[in-house]
Amino acid sequence: MTGKTEGPTLAQADEWDPFGKPLFDDPGARALSRVGVVDVGSNSVRMVVFDGAARSPAYFYNEKVMAGLGQGLAETGRLNPRGRERAFAALRRFALLAKGMGIAPLTCVATAAVRDAEDGPEFQALVERETGLHLHVIDGAEEARLSAQGVLLGWPEADGLICDIGGNSMELAEVRRGRVWRRVTSQLGPFRLQQVHGGRKELISHIKEVVTDLAAQMGTDYERIYLVGGSWRAIARLDMERRAYPLLVLHEYRMEPEGLIKTLDWIEKNDLADLRARTGISNARMELVPLASLVLRELIESFTPKEIDISSYGIREGLLYEQMPERLRRRDPLIEACRHAERSMSRMPGFGKKLHAFIQPIWGQVTPEKYRLMRAACLLHDTTWRTHPDYRAEACFDNVTRANMAALSHPERVFLGLALLHRYKNSRAGSRFEPLFSLLTPEQIQEAEVLGKAMRFGAMFAIHEPQDAGALDYKPKKNLLELRLTKRGAGLFGEVAEARFASLATALKAEPKVILP
Repeated sequence: MTGKTEGPTLAQADEWDPFGKPLFDDPGARALSRVGVVDVGSNSVRMVVFDGAARSPAYFYNEKVMAGLGQGLAETGRLNPRGRERAFAALRRFALLAKGMGIAPLTCVATAAVRDAEDGPEFQALVERETGLHLHVIDGAEEARLSAQGVLLGWPEADGLICDIGGNSMELAEVRRGRVWRRVTSQLGPFRLQQVHGGRKELISHIKEVVTDLAAQMGTDYERIYLVGGSWRAIARLDMERRAYPLLVLHEYRMEPEGLIKTLDWIEKNDLADLRARTGISNARMELVPLASLVLRELIESFTPKEIDISSYGIREGLLYEQMPERLRRRDPLIEACRHAERSMSRMPGFGKKLHAFIQPIWGQVTPEKYRLMRAACLLHDTTWRTHPDYRAEACFDNVTRANMAALSHPERVFLGLALLHRYKNSRAGSRFEPLFSLLTPEQIQEAEVLGKAMRFGAMFAIHEPQDAGALDYKPKKNLLELRLTKRGAGLFGEVAEARFASLATALKAEPKVILP
């Protein structure tokens, strides 16, 4: 159980932390703790109020209206009349909600529909006059930049091509080294494609021509494409359905081109109403899936990525990222979310870091990726203590696998969930979550069990300072797990602690040895 990168020694643990000090006392972070944004798109109008740790925000409020503001725009040049009514009603409501919540003025952006419609300025003026909301009408390049920043908010290591599809446009942006580079916009939104005349052959030819031009502008040297937008998420949900994928969390859902092409073929052959019933996708969204599928097929063929990933973060999250100082952007979103959870939901905030330092010697040198997962687990180990004892193990697993956390792949979600399950329960046999364990290798399952049982022992061995009570030392070559007790620790090492220490040793396939002072 050794890796490549060395973490801090026990002596350094209190003085050094790769994740920095918590943000909660930072005035800059507190200023961003509740931010309201509105995105007026061609298909939907949505208000989101972000709350919590600034680097990894929680969704305090989230409401969407499928207004269809841009439907028919390509044909009439004007906003859809019914869509305009629905969008205005939604914006009026959002303005009142923001006042009721006592948040600062909403940051509102309008994209392709309002910027392209001849009556867009009139609608913008109406909204400001009647609701007090100022719609910032952004161009395609700015839309691409904000979408890409949204991806970076939740995926700091993103490297590849961002593809954001809306109702009337599709934007591409290049992200590398935490920055947004080349950007381009197109009119490949499904509402626009509905107005292409001449049948399927002409439609496919039109899409191919536009995507070929986009590829010439952006280049094709991208291993990953990050998909942003409701139509892409609907296709990803259908991919999950076809594959019988066990974890229905769209963010960071990853697909390979060959498998995704099979899904696009499968969608084409199946009845959309049946697929909608099976997946819960809205009728308005499902109507756009066939056109979006044609675009996605051409993107795969032209850009030849090795992987296609789904991002639930886009323009709205990009607006929040825009307001963050660089020192916040550099933080790890997962660790900040877990710190916030510990601070607000655990019995002893701050203990997670001490628990991590106590159990770390079991692993010795580990990779940064494993180190951050261990820290995250320790920060979350006590956040479900209010749950009934019979259900704490399930609640831990459920919470972390389905939580709105960023910078966390699906296997990492399941790893954390399984470790936290074993924090409260020795055995996973017969668990209703067993289908999700298939996302892990046998080695990862065993490592999650060891981590969970280490937390299970360490969390109750010494309530305040486990390092003052004893020190762990694992010697894999000798199959030996040692616990060297201090005088204080000898008094704390009771019957239950002894049983949990023995269970940890069993998980390691090691002999337990207790060394008295």
